[in-house]
Amino acid sequence: MGIPWGVGWITAMFMHAGRDHILGNMLFLAIFGKNVEDRFGRLGYLIFYFAGGFAAIMMQTAMTLLFGTASDAQVPTLGASGAIAAVLGAYFVLYPNSRIRTLVGWFPVDIPAWFYLGGWFLYQFFEGNFALVSASNTGGSGVAFFAHVGGFIFGVAVAGVLSRTRRITAREAPRDET
Repeated sequence: MGIPWGVGWITAMFMHAGRDHILGNMLFLAIFGKNVEDRFGRLGYLIFYFAGGFAAIMMQTAMTLLFGTASDAQVPTLGASGAIAAVLGAYFVLYPNSRIRTLVGWFPVDIPAWFYLGGWFLYQFFEGNFALVSASNTGGSGVAFFAHVGGFIFGVAVAGVLSRTRRITAREAPRDET
């Protein structure tokens, strides 16, 4: 019969579809997570992380139920990337002008966090929408793009509200971003 849904969405955040999946998630968490945790505090960050994962899975589930097929609804959603997307959304609000080192071709380049994360979000948004209108052309990637979108929007909203109410403050991240 399986485990209850309320337990399943939590355990799914700790399961991954393979080595590349978990390594990619951990890379993004290592780059952006510590600074967000510094702003939220340990307990606040833990609550935020799980709430972000819940918001992400709700968005993915809603999009699957509204626009997917019955077989789409049978595919499990795995990974922490929705919760990590919430962390990215919070970083986008809290550290917009910090510099992110990335590769353009073979060359390392430092770009503002708002540009890097904004581009990442737009990619997730457009890929998710492309999969809705052209499901046969997506190649069955299995990526839960709308979990990323939902998590990111949640992170932006929560960090934005907490910043405006001065419960957390936005400031520049230390220069150790890579």
